[in-house]
Amino acid sequence: MVKMNQRYLDILRLTADGLTNKEIGNQLGTTKRTIGASKTRIFVKLGALNSPHAIAIAFREGLLE
Repeated sequence: MVKMNQRYLDILRLTADGLTNKEIGNQLGTTKRTIGASKTRIFVKLGALNSPHAIAIAFREGLLE
């Protein structure tokens, strides 16, 4: 199973909810650029090609409910 810190899980959850990087950044108190960089690291950890792929993997791995 892939290990993911809480911040990355929050970003994945908010992405799955349909929020943009800017909206996620506003909710988490950071910039859309930081969110974009975090998503890139999330994709690498999960072996994902894009956000929908990362969300699908996260659900399959039990990271998201």
